[in-house]
Amino acid sequence: MALIVQKYGGSSVADAERIKNVARRIVTTREKGNDVVVVVSAMGKTTDELIRLAHQVTDRPDERELDVLLSTGELISSTLLALALKSAGHKAISLSGAQAGIWTDAVYSQARILTVEGHRIVKELGEGKIVIVAGFQGITHEMDVTTLGRGGSDTTAVAMAAILGAQACEIYTDVEGVYTADPRFVTEARRLTELGYEEMLELASQGAKVLHPRAVELGELFDIPILVASSFTEGPGTLIHGGVAMEVRNKVRGIVHDLNVAKVTVLGVPDQPGIATAIFEPLVKENISVDTIVQNASVERVTDLTFTVAKSDLEKAMRVVEPAAKSISARGCIADAKLCKVSIVGTGMQNTPGYAARMFRALYEKGINIELITTSEIRITCIIDETRLEDALNALHQAFELEKGEDGI
Repeated sequence: MALIVQKYGGSSVADAERIKNVARRIVTTREKGNDVVVVVSAMGKTTDELIRLAHQVTDRPDERELDVLLSTGELISSTLLALALKSAGHKAISLSGAQAGIWTDAVYSQARILTVEGHRIVKELGEGKIVIVAGFQGITHEMDVTTLGRGGSDTTAVAMAAILGAQACEIYTDVEGVYTADPRFVTEARRLTELGYEEMLELASQGAKVLHPRAVELGELFDIPILVASSFTEGPGTLIHGGVAMEVRNKVRGIVHDLNVAKVTVLGVPDQPGIATAIFEPLVKENISVDTIVQNASVERVTDLTFTVAKSDLEKAMRVVEPAAKSISARGCIADAKLCKVSIVGTGMQNTPGYAARMFRALYEKGINIELITTSEIRITCIIDETRLEDALNALHQAFELEKGEDGI
């Protein structure tokens, strides 16, 4: 008997009928002779609604209390799914993150899993039950509830698959897999049949919402194949795994974007040792992640320092950076929240000349200005005006001929 871990996203359990549909899919897997552990997200837009409600009560919700509040969304969907399975004549039990033994650190809203104690789940499986785990949440050793960040249910699912030795981890969502670009913007976008962990991690880290980056990291670490597929159709989906063939193909596998980008520029920074530390250490203490960093060449030992943060962190970042800038006698700070990132991703780009030039020319020919550029071994990212996003995605998709089959050059 194989153990299968399945995860269903918020759109898959958005209402009672969809929960019943998910229950039927789980039963089909169970009736094939498999043990099944299911991880669920909150129903539809529940998390957004809870955040809005918290901000109606206070401008700055306490982080601990907000995590407790947000964790209730997954508790609702997991219990409803367990009820649907029981109504269909199957033994099932819902577990919170704490009951499932998911221990995390105490970084509220962005907690990381320290360990998973699977004893309770193994016990329930041994009694013939389908186990439903509330995703996106865990508990600290001080018994405080934490959440894992947006998309954290994916991480819960892969962690469960790893600790339980599952044969597969299946992530079901509202799309049929991972595409060469977002099909909402690029009509010629094509579903990929497979991806390597490294490529998927770059796609997820740079804005692809189909899979959480930390879930991919865990999958690679524990060599857990991850299937991304639709919960509404019976398509083959996209398999993320190791050992994907890397040669004789278009090395750009996908184009991804992220609208959650803001730029902060500290003006008139003295060009001397310790300045970067004075600016970035306070951001670290507030758990604000910094992405691209650019420092201009100094003129008369004065320079400008630019970096990007998530748009959702901009207000908090400015509260931190403005006093830090004053402390180093900088001239001031300015911010721009009307930006986005577009990235091309593919193994082998660094060792093959011409990809960056091809990207820049495609954007230039559409009259799209590049604000900042950042790269990795398998990615090139440009930060541009958010109003030009759709033009940029289509131009790059055509430039790299991603509408062709996976062996197209």
